[in-house]
Amino acid sequence: MKKKIGTLLMLGLLTSTTAYAADPTVESVSASVDMMWVMFGAVLVFLMHAGFAMVETGFTRSKNALNILMKNMLTVAISSVLYFVIGFALMFGDSSGGFIGTSGFFLNGQSDQMSFFVFQIVFAATCATIISGAVAERMKLSSYMLLTIAMVAVIYPVVGHWIWGGGWLSELGFVDFAGSTVVHLTGALGAVVAVSFLGARLGKYGKDGSVNAIQGHNIPLGALGVFILWFGWFGFNGGSTLAADPSLVPSIIATTLMSASCGVLSSALYTKLRYKRIDASLTLNGALAGLVGITAGTANVSIPGAIVIGLISGVILVEAVNIIDSKMKLDDPVGAITVHGVCGIWGTLAVGLFDTANGLFYGGGAQLLGVQAIGILAVMAWTMGTVGIFLFVLTRITSIRVSSEEEIAGLDFAEHGSSAYEFRENLLSKGSADINPEFGLGLIDRLNSVGKSSSKVNSGVKESV
Repeated sequence: MKKKIGTLLMLGLLTSTTAYAADPTVESVSASVDMMWVMFGAVLVFLMHAGFAMVETGFTRSKNALNILMKNMLTVAISSVLYFVIGFALMFGDSSGGFIGTSGFFLNGQSDQMSFFVFQIVFAATCATIISGAVAERMKLSSYMLLTIAMVAVIYPVVGHWIWGGGWLSELGFVDFAGSTVVHLTGALGAVVAVSFLGARLGKYGKDGSVNAIQGHNIPLGALGVFILWFGWFGFNGGSTLAADPSLVPSIIATTLMSASCGVLSSALYTKLRYKRIDASLTLNGALAGLVGITAGTANVSIPGAIVIGLISGVILVEAVNIIDSKMKLDDPVGAITVHGVCGIWGTLAVGLFDTANGLFYGGGAQLLGVQAIGILAVMAWTMGTVGIFLFVLTRITSIRVSSEEEIAGLDFAEHGSSAYEFRENLLSKGSADINPEFGLGLIDRLNSVGKSSSKVNSGVKESV
């Protein structure tokens, strides 16, 4: 029997035929390369959220670091789910009067746009997380999450539909290649309204109107975040081609690099001239200012145009931070309103000036510049109006700001019952043998102490000293 089975197997192997996949065509290879480029861009933009988290954490105080990390993590998760359920449909569904999309909820009937959908998810999350840094150190996590839901589910998709989804602004000829207005300005406008409702951090402004600097606890960490964002921005702008176009992608990467570099140089030089020293935090933000400034026109301007846009972005950043901080009294710990808002406006208007086909400086007249201005005003009205209404209703129901005691103690313990850093050595070095393990030590210590008497825990602390 075994010999018969072996014989049959050998005959089967000898008579079997090999199945070949269909030969690849030029079109299929091109489609695969385009899809991989868009997915690579999406991954780079996703990495930008680590950059946002590091910038916000480094530019704020250590007692709020864990809260900021949690906000950024939850923003990505909530945005992904909401954009799948409703956001993508409102943004790219069949247009209703050029105002809003009406089809494609839960990606129904949109399975062929999966790569485009993934790329757009990370953009939506980017818009929402801009608000996180501006409201840092005093907004309740629950209130921030509710605002994120409103932004991703409705407010941002409507703006996106107007400009990228075939809406009325795109029909007018509005140009925003990668999102100076759609992503950055929209997020910054939401931040302006949120900060206005929240008010400044305790101790930021004196009774006499003076401005007190509240230093971030880890500028190197903030600098790392800036480099991560800069790196991810190549995917942010380059991936927006939605195809691996060899005639377009290199120029987009080049204009992105040049504008960011010039933003760094101009902010460093301008702070040296204005304040007699190069300001580190403003110079770091200068890179982001140049990146936001070029995002709208990165595919439409030349390298010299990108250089000018970046140089002006760095100067605008320095002056706008001063005006917003000391004149308007909007307490923005990381400069998000200036970087994404003011520089987003500049970048959008710059298209009307430097567009090599229709820009004012290239003989195209002022028509495109006028359309860009109309788009900015429309987005400002929509975003500030809807966020204002949402927060007004929310503040009638509950407070969106933590208590003074919680703000002083830090949002890490107030919101999460723990901290981003281990303070055991600092606390014990003070000679306190009566540290309450529920608050003085980390989460792991508290879990390990479950079931122990406080006397045993304190005894252990004394022995360790």
